[in-house]
Amino acid sequence: MAGAGGRAAASAASESYTGRGSSTPGVGGRTEHTPRYTLGLLQTPHSSESTGGASSGAARPGGSSGEGLAARRAAGNSAVKPSVSERGESYFGDKSSCVENANTLNLTSSSSVRGLNSACIGKTPLSSGRSGCRSHTPLMGYSVTSSSAVSAHTVASVIVAVVEGRGLARGEVGMASIDLKNPEMILSQFADNTTYAKVITKLKILTPLEIIMSNTACDAGNTTNLFSLITEHFKNVTFTTVQRKYFNETKGLEYIEQLCASEFSTIFMEVQSKYYCLAAAAALLKYVEFIQNAVYAPKSLKVRFQGSEKTAMIDSSSAQNLELVINNRDSRNGHTLLGVLNYTKTPGGSRRLRSNILEPLVDAETINTRLDCVQELLQDEELFFGLQGGIISKFLDTEQLLSVLVQIPKQDTVKTAESKITNLIYLKHTLELVEPLKAALRSCNTQLLKAYYNSLEDTRFGIILEKITSVINDDTRYTKGCLSMRTQKCYAVKPNINEFLDIARRTYTEIVDDIAGMITQLAEKYSLPMKTSFSSARGFFIQMNADCSTLPNGQLPSEFTKITKMKNTYSFTSADLIKMNERCQESLREIYHMTYLIVCKLLNEIYEHIHCLYKLSDIVSMLDMLLSFAHACTLSDYVRPEFTDTLAIKQGWHPILEKIAMEKPVSNNTYLTEGNNFVIITGPNMSGKSTYLKQIALCQIMAQIGSYVPAEYCSFRIAEQIFTRIGMDDDIETNASTFMKEMKEITYIIQNANDKSLIIIDELGRGTSAEEGIGICYAACEYLLNLKAFTLFATHFLELCHIDALYPNVENYHFEVQHVRSSAGNKEKIAYTYTLSKGYTEEKNYGLKAAEVSSLPSSIILDAKEITSHIAQQILHRQKSTPEMMKQRAAYQLAMRLVQTARNSRLDPDSLRVYLKALKKKYEASCPTPRENDEQQ
Repeated sequence: MAGAGGRAAASAASESYTGRGSSTPGVGGRTEHTPRYTLGLLQTPHSSESTGGASSGAARPGGSSGEGLAARRAAGNSAVKPSVSERGESYFGDKSSCVENANTLNLTSSSSVRGLNSACIGKTPLSSGRSGCRSHTPLMGYSVTSSSAVSAHTVASVIVAVVEGRGLARGEVGMASIDLKNPEMILSQFADNTTYAKVITKLKILTPLEIIMSNTACDAGNTTNLFSLITEHFKNVTFTTVQRKYFNETKGLEYIEQLCASEFSTIFMEVQSKYYCLAAAAALLKYVEFIQNAVYAPKSLKVRFQGSEKTAMIDSSSAQNLELVINNRDSRNGHTLLGVLNYTKTPGGSRRLRSNILEPLVDAETINTRLDCVQELLQDEELFFGLQGGIISKFLDTEQLLSVLVQIPKQDTVKTAESKITNLIYLKHTLELVEPLKAALRSCNTQLLKAYYNSLEDTRFGIILEKITSVINDDTRYTKGCLSMRTQKCYAVKPNINEFLDIARRTYTEIVDDIAGMITQLAEKYSLPMKTSFSSARGFFIQMNADCSTLPNGQLPSEFTKITKMKNTYSFTSADLIKMNERCQESLREIYHMTYLIVCKLLNEIYEHIHCLYKLSDIVSMLDMLLSFAHACTLSDYVRPEFTDTLAIKQGWHPILEKIAMEKPVSNNTYLTEGNNFVIITGPNMSGKSTYLKQIALCQIMAQIGSYVPAEYCSFRIAEQIFTRIGMDDDIETNASTFMKEMKEITYIIQNANDKSLIIIDELGRGTSAEEGIGICYAACEYLLNLKAFTLFATHFLELCHIDALYPNVENYHFEVQHVRSSAGNKEKIAYTYTLSKGYTEEKNYGLKAAEVSSLPSSIILDAKEITSHIAQQILHRQKSTPEMMKQRAAYQLAMRLVQTARNSRLDPDSLRVYLKALKKKYEASCPTPRENDEQQ
């Protein structure tokens, strides 16, 4: 089952058991015994503890409804009343009644497709591609995890089908993806260029477990460029090739019509002419049916079309450069933007946060709606703590719960039976949280929170819960601890619904009580402090805390076997206890089998209402993410961003660096407008250039996902693409591979950037000679200057700074350093201030300063200084601005400031008058006087 980490921990720890049990009313007025567990667990199933896990079964259900151990036990009891048996029939129907015929979905079972060609050993009969692909274990036995296991979502569980048009349609790509833990299929179709940047980016965001493509994409000697690029970028992902005939757009549309829940039926209008994503959907659903050995129930899937125009594109290289979700030095390290913002309490919330970071929003209205929610959560402490700690944290993985509930297994095993029972208990637990969540949102003021409250008014939540409680005990609940959860499953169904189930449960209780009694007798017999313990791996076993010296001859009696010791704790069993465990398991199999049939009948009745859970899943994950944003704000002085046509950050700082340093880093200002949209940043190595550039991009992303931003004030222009080319200060290699990597990155940026892009370039041209590097940088800058994109360009080539003489929309900034003499007074070292100032750096001879503190002869250093000064003067003379150019630049900057003021100013008339006078003085100061003109001439 899912949540294996939590249960593994539960299996390692044992749970104590004492007492002979208690009684509850049973069938026909007889007494039904349930075991009593101690160590903080109340008597079950009447337990109010919300603490959980799950036990696991291994064999097929033993016996039919009235046969086996339960029936044999019944022989010694009073006769079964026919009326009780008849009442039981209402929920004891044939199990096939809950399984729709696969033919209604135009799907075939795995056994019926064995005639298909297959060259992939250990793979599905659909496969016809690469050998060596790993085989799959169907995930039908999985059940949802507790909300504490937020990290569980990181395990890949997404399967993606990709298909590309042929001939004139090459470059048109269709994609369909489905998460095996979430019953939602996402369709995409778009035109991509020869680099297939959009495809690679979308796949990186999905982090697939497996990628499916047509076998014609990798025909020997005729492999498509798309297939080659995907396999190159996803070397650790399983690839499966499927015959082209399964990529059938007609079948894809049929499947969607049959499987899509009515709430999402508008998808038909969106995708009916998008043939490639429909073809991908057909192959994907066919393949998932095979590996899961199950079909989705009719009208049970959420299907949506995800266009690329609603979110900003961040390519995979930029996401890696910025360390958005993975730390580059240690993938297990939380020093990422995701780590900074992730205070989510549910797996769904964490998944939503991750996908939002990788694909930020581009609609300012939607972003501001989120920001309104965060603001209300920050202002209303009772609402914040009530939601985050009191309600949201109690939700399980609702998406995974839905995924399991809407799949119909083709084969009934103990594992599938136990999974369905467990997940019905989880469903009950989830629905019981709807009313508290609704109550918490009742008095909210923001538009989005009010909408969530109205959505929770859906009567279907109550209908489903009412149907469940008519069959399931009111006090059956999700608990922690494998033994406790096993008991909840055993006694989930109410008494008197099925006679044989009641008998089987009494049998199970008696066996458990007999085990406890036997261990008590053994403890008395040997005068040892034995106690009954349980783990999912061993079943019931004996535990004892004792020093070795207190044992006869330092050993346990010979009848005990499988002895393990950890410090002074002994764990062991006996032959009789092993036999009793086997009887216990046989009884459990019968209980699960009969309970499963009742649960299937119940699920059949609630399928038509279950789609309201999609709505609940969205609400919980979004609230969890917004609460996480608010939580992050309480730990640092973040501010709400505004959205204008200007990128203006007052005293902003790097959010990840703050988390690493545990203190606020040096803050700096940033200002870009349409009139000053290109900033060149200079400064010595390690002065803070790369950190500052990353800071700008991270703040932009935080703003566009609806989070507050680390700054005193900030305003952003929505970026449709965010590109980064980040160099490392300690990476000064000059080899062909480094140079080629640079060229690929800058080519990608130039090919895909537009007027709404945010472009960050650091250290371009370091992989070749200085002359070529300057030339490449200059040419790239001139190309980007033709766009209205906001560009920040860090460089060591000071010659590039003089481009502002030709382009008035270029601004120069640099990071200041201070020169500090050593106590001896004969050497000078640099102290970094990490402070950004206007103008380009005066540290023009950083290499010469480094040479001065080395052991180079002073005569060589003096010659180097003289030559450097001579070359610099020649360059400066050629690039000197003329008076006319200076006047044009001043006029341009004045015009841009006036436009910005007209668009965005909130100043009162008096303040505006003062500001405009200041602009006039600045313009006059920037224009050379006639006397200055004569001097320059």
